[in-house]
Amino acid sequence: QKQSAEEDVYQLFAEKVRDHKELESRWAVLQETRVEYFRGKDLVSFLRSHPQVKEILGSDKHLETDDIGNILLTKNLIVRCDRVVKTLRPGKKKLSTWPAHLEIYPTQMFSDNDAFFMWAFVRRGPLWQTLLSFSWPVLTLAICLFPVYPHGCKLVVLYSCLGLLLTILCLLLLRAAVFGALWILLGKHVWFFPNILAEEATLRELFRFWPKKEEVEPPKWTARLFYAVLSVLVVLLLRHHAPDEAARARYQKRVYNIIDDVLEWSPRLALSGIMKQPPLVANETDPHNNSTDFQEPLPASDNIDIETSNDISDEVIIENLETEDATFQQNHDDV
Repeated sequence: QKQSAEEDVYQLFAEKVRDHKELESRWAVLQETRVEYFRGKDLVSFLRSHPQVKEILGSDKHLETDDIGNILLTKNLIVRCDRVVKTLRPGKKKLSTWPAHLEIYPTQMFSDNDAFFMWAFVRRGPLWQTLLSFSWPVLTLAICLFPVYPHGCKLVVLYSCLGLLLTILCLLLLRAAVFGALWILLGKHVWFFPNILAEEATLRELFRFWPKKEEVEPPKWTARLFYAVLSVLVVLLLRHHAPDEAARARYQKRVYNIIDDVLEWSPRLALSGIMKQPPLVANETDPHNNSTDFQEPLPASDNIDIETSNDISDEVIIENLETEDATFQQNHDDV
């Protein structure tokens, strides 16, 4: 019981430290799994500036940060990791402060010297996240039932999704254009919304607008000139091969037809179309053959056209026979 109580104390301590906003943590990929991790030096500075957090440890509150970290490692509450990329990338002057990819470190011992530790326990989510998890099946069912929505609801959903998609595409294009212009003109690496495409970023970091200063070597003027000329050529090529007004109108009409088919479809029209289809009839081709061919009866208008065409063909044949007979009789008289 004493051992279980001690484990619960360190479990509560780990949960309290993890939930504290002053301890900075990030997300990374470890063996194809996203994990949350922190740096050893950040835990040391955090416990130094917030000693009241260690009160939850009871008799162990006077232990040093290294000892507390080793106990957390022993109880498998944290796992020491190391960066996957250990060499400098071209143009970089130092390794990344927060690596995006980690691997398990062979020696599980706490350290504050370029050491990373991932949380190895499942975080207790708040109540609103639990309630939100139950809404995902409802949202999935609502997406599947989109074809049976009323026309007004379809319009709202369609234009909302198109507006969101257009906003994302415009943001990415504007972001790339600003980066290219500043890189060619000033030789600076400036990415607005730097974490918008990062899979390991949190929601708060995802929408961070201002970029961080990166210590990278400025590009050579020859590279900047080459990409400037290449950009101008690409723009001229796209402008030369741009579709004309007629092609744009055809494409727009085709897209509108697809959207109209989606918006105007309804179960009532589908069921009415099925009910109006004529029944299949059996046409026995051979009384001694058990196989039966099923053919759809032709509409009345088609039957009338067929009968009319048959009458016309008979009249043409009779006229041809009479013409041939008259020609033969005339040749016989001449002889």
